Amino acid sequence: MFKKLNLTTLLLLIAPPLFWAGNFVIGRIVRDDIGPMSLSFWRWLIAFCFLLPFTYKHIKSDWSLYKQHKFFVLKTAIVGVTAFNTLVYLGLHGTTATNALLLNSTVPVLIILFGLLFYKQRLYTLPTIGLVLSLIGVATIISNGNLQTLINFSFNPGDIIVFVAMICWAIYTLWMKSTPQGMNRTALTSVQIAIAVIALFPLWLWESGAQLPIYLNSNAKLALLYVGIFPSVIAYVCYSLAISRVGPMLTGLFIHLMPVFGVILAAVFAKESIHAYHLIGIALIAFGLILSSRHS
Repeated sequence: MFKKLNLTTLLLLIAPPLFWAGNFVIGRIVRDDIGPMSLSFWRWLIAFCFLLPFTYKHIKSDWSLYKQHKFFVLKTAIVGVTAFNTLVYLGLHGTTATNALLLNSTVPVLIILFGLLFYKQRLYTLPTIGLVLSLIGVATIISNGNLQTLINFSFNPGDIIVFVAMICWAIYTLWMKSTPQGMNRTALTSVQIAIAVIALFPLWLWESGAQLPIYLNSNAKLALLYVGIFPSVIAYVCYSLAISRVGPMLTGLFIHLMPVFGVILAAVFAKESIHAYHLIGIALIAFGLILSSRHS
């Protein structure tokens, strides 16, 4: 399978997890330079400006569908775009990029869990074991491998906030499976981003103290350019092109490179350390994910 990949296709597969991992690391690095609401607001505003010229025609043609399914559009925009990204940036003020990226690996397992709870999906023996192992992996990471932390339930608030963000993304993913037929997904993304910008605007004003113009240092400006363009636009385009070339299965497999890229980027640029509990946690999550993808 991998022998057939040319350099262009390989780059298309690698770019999304690399840029998405960079989003977490950047969010951690600039936590003292720009607030989470501001980072999220400007990220999506920049992304919307880049996407609109390419999606305007589809938005216009799908407008009647948006009005017909306004609750679907609104709930996916608030939970999957506004809440997810803002909670990640907020959580990164209290936890490391490494922890956040490893917790991001729980999303496939959370999707299975919520599918079981709310969509009456059947769960087999091996996926059940995988689900339990993955949750133990999460507990290992957010407790820093300390059993006493689990007993006392004294978790790092940053880890909890990031984990809630992952719950939002899992719910969003399940909702997106019910995207109305005929609705252009790229145009829908633009509309969701526009709603997120509107929702985040008062939060940005509150965080900035309604003081205009806003002063941003060079680190914050570079961070905004990165998060607004690379993980929000380029990664999405590369992901879509990769699916068209090799299909969703192989493209989805490469997403598991996110924690690998993230741990490396966090160690190099954020000077974060990798501990034994990180390795144990990600091993449990990975093994649980493998079991969860199997039926018995």
